[in-house]
Amino acid sequence: MELSDFDYPLPPELIAQYPPPHRGESRLLVVDRRDGSLADDRFPALGAYLRRGDLLVVNDTRVIPARLLGTKEASGGRVEVFLVSREAGEEEVWSCLCRSSKRPRNGSMLLLGEDLKAEVLGAGEGSLLRLRFRFAGAFQELLAKTGRIPLPPYIRRQDTPLDRERYQTVFARCAGAVAAPTAGLHFTPELLDRLTGQGVEICSLTLHVGIGTFLPVRSDNPLEHEMHGEHFSIPAPTAERIRLARAEGRRVIAVGTTVTRALETAAADGAGLREGEGVSRLFIYPGFRFRIVDALITNFHLPRSTLLMLVAAFAGRPLILEAYRKAAALRYRFYSYGDCMLIL
Repeated sequence: MELSDFDYPLPPELIAQYPPPHRGESRLLVVDRRDGSLADDRFPALGAYLRRGDLLVVNDTRVIPARLLGTKEASGGRVEVFLVSREAGEEEVWSCLCRSSKRPRNGSMLLLGEDLKAEVLGAGEGSLLRLRFRFAGAFQELLAKTGRIPLPPYIRRQDTPLDRERYQTVFARCAGAVAAPTAGLHFTPELLDRLTGQGVEICSLTLHVGIGTFLPVRSDNPLEHEMHGEHFSIPAPTAERIRLARAEGRRVIAVGTTVTRALETAAADGAGLREGEGVSRLFIYPGFRFRIVDALITNFHLPRSTLLMLVAAFAGRPLILEAYRKAAALRYRFYSYGDCMLIL
């Protein structure tokens, strides 16, 4: 397996820079693994491909305004801070990406907004810095006031007030992600009501999407890539409903690669799905044996990415690359704010 095995051409104008005018108006490419067929449809028609008893699993993580702009207290130089992951404990200590003309010195202070400062504690994992935030009031409220929505780097614009709504799913509840679980962005309350009305069950888990979703695979041998850990939580009622669905032969349909990674991590030891919390560093690539997920709703992913490798593992690399070629030919919109596919 080589990294070039997961490449495909994409005209840059197909990279969606904005969400569709109204949530839920996306296109849907239906990929059938049984016969290799590809069907062009619209996302509101999703219910036509689901059946009574299907169990839809969504990710209820909520994107935090993780991008902070400020200055160094000592020099006044500009600094940009991107929150990556919070350390356990009572204090707000985070591993962060920092961008500035010179790397901030240990012990220095960063001014990131009214009533919000950060002390540089030192180096973290890789290129990250550990910052201890100092503030007056509630940290999450200050983030909501001061922080910016962390749009992916392929969206070539600054975030706007629109993104505060549209870069969240309608079921976002648990704050902690630095990127949206984008397959969930297509759902509306009306569609969820229609699906439950036709007998589709819906349950949720939480996986806080981390910076790893943006990190490229740098080695020509993908197996040398190290996955960034992402915290997840599978509630006991969700685990029980999934176990029951599988025991009864009903389909478990993952809404997104994040749900897929959480479920397959929790079942990786072969002893069945385990409830509770954990950290997923699971790298899913062709040859992987899926234990829980029977169908997958997912957006279109970057070339040479671990997410593309995951969907190639699920549907087969030749079929996925054919689906991507067809989507490009039909002028589908790609990536976070783009269209999606249903893999059956």
